[in-house]
Amino acid sequence: MTFNGIDGAVNEPGQLPWEIVVGYFAVAVVIVFIMGRKYGGLKALTTLDLVYIGIGGAFAMVWEFYIGSFIGRFLPSTPFVSVGFWGRLVIVFIVAGLVRKAGVGMLTLLIYDILGDLFHYGFGGEPVFMIYEALTYGLFVDLMIVFTQGKIFGIGYTPKEVDSPSSISTSRVNLLAVIEGAVVGALWAFPDPLFYDGFFGPFLYAYPVNWAKILFHIEAFLPGDIIMGIVGGILAYYIARAVGQ
Repeated sequence: MTFNGIDGAVNEPGQLPWEIVVGYFAVAVVIVFIMGRKYGGLKALTTLDLVYIGIGGAFAMVWEFYIGSFIGRFLPSTPFVSVGFWGRLVIVFIVAGLVRKAGVGMLTLLIYDILGDLFHYGFGGEPVFMIYEALTYGLFVDLMIVFTQGKIFGIGYTPKEVDSPSSISTSRVNLLAVIEGAVVGALWAFPDPLFYDGFFGPFLYAYPVNWAKILFHIEAFLPGDIIMGIVGGILAYYIARAVGQ
């Protein structure tokens, strides 16, 4: 029996146990609820924030499915290089740097996913994909915003030593952008191989599970995602400064 293209297959050979997946998303929902209570949720977002999020989500979709896809035609087909995914990562990081409020990551990924379904995939398998994208990639960004108290990628951070030369202060902020961008970039390397190939693929479409492929893809995705996370963090910092954030 299927629902909206979802086979609902569990306990397939090699499939990530459904208890682990349900446990992760249950904890994620609790975290989102707590963040919403503490930081205001959607109510904390201004009209300008929503404009940034809407434009960012739309541009991420256009980049991944059209511009990045076109550029990818001229590059070797390899899991080590993903121009479309990297563009989405950088765009979401820039939006996060402009808004810097908990919820921006999840909402941007939610808009990206809805537009991706509207213009590319179709809505088969939903709402699984919206939940999956928002509570993995989006939540990772929001958790970094919470961890840095709204100063993600060093934006808004002021070194305590007021007598430090400006060059040293700038270097410290750039270092924060590099470290935080690398951490979130590394986290973005895990959801697709682990959750999609290990659970949602077989759950939705009865794909066979191949753990050698999953582990290889994690190893293949990590270097590029970390590098692009650093690029995204630095770009977010300088773009936020340019618009007076």
